[in-house]
Amino acid sequence: MTSPGRRGATPVPDVPPTGRRFGEEGGQLTYGGYLRLDELLAQQVPQADPPAHDELLFIVVHQAYELWFKQLLFELESVRDHMIAGEDERARHELTRVRAIERVLIEQIEVLETMTPQDFLEFRTLLTPASGFQSVQFREVEFLSGLKDPRSMQDLAALPDDLALLARRLEYPSVWDGFCSLLERHGLPMPRDDVDARRVSLLAIADDRAHAALFAVSEGLLDHDESFSTWRYHHVLMVEREIGAKRGTGGSSGVSYLRSTLGKRFFPELWELRSLL
Repeated sequence: MTSPGRRGATPVPDVPPTGRRFGEEGGQLTYGGYLRLDELLAQQVPQADPPAHDELLFIVVHQAYELWFKQLLFELESVRDHMIAGEDERARHELTRVRAIERVLIEQIEVLETMTPQDFLEFRTLLTPASGFQSVQFREVEFLSGLKDPRSMQDLAALPDDLALLARRLEYPSVWDGFCSLLERHGLPMPRDDVDARRVSLLAIADDRAHAALFAVSEGLLDHDESFSTWRYHHVLMVEREIGAKRGTGGSSGVSYLRSTLGKRFFPELWELRSLL
């Protein structure tokens, strides 16, 4: 194998057992082929006629959101499963990635805010039947985190398979369920129907240094909750900056609806714990 930066040396190909060479043509694996860039880059299809300059930006940012939501779901499922298996350190580590992804989601709002209201109006009417609150993956993140509200499915213009997926999410264990299971493994009762018993256990992980690893996991969960709430807040401000008090697309009431979601919490008992210390 040629050393990095050397010129003129005869390279010795590093051929894996499969015989595939990364970066070679002729049917071998390439960067674009591995990432399926032809298919990926064909998915940005502006609809405005005449073309609106900022429509491509709008599509790219929202498609990027959906890709990050996909990764969030993957990581949160893993966090839940690690907690159920009693692997607190693995769960804590992967929660740091969840928080890092959510910081990216927040930063993307600044990119959208470079679009002026006048720019948005050039293509906004095309979006009238659709709205961001119809995102199935966004609802999946909420349900998986523990915020399970069947009423939110009523506003989705979703395919039957998507609605069935969300219905299953309502039934599957959430990240909060995984955390409760983790505490139970350590002899700390977290009964579903006894909030007082859960408070005693949560106070124990906060007060007893012997449970420092469990408290670190709870802090990672709170980081996820806080980051998602921060994203909601910045998203509201961005929408208000773009459309003011106008009704939203997809039949929503716009900013007033979004503001009504700002108090949502994935883990209210972890927030309440602060008042009990």
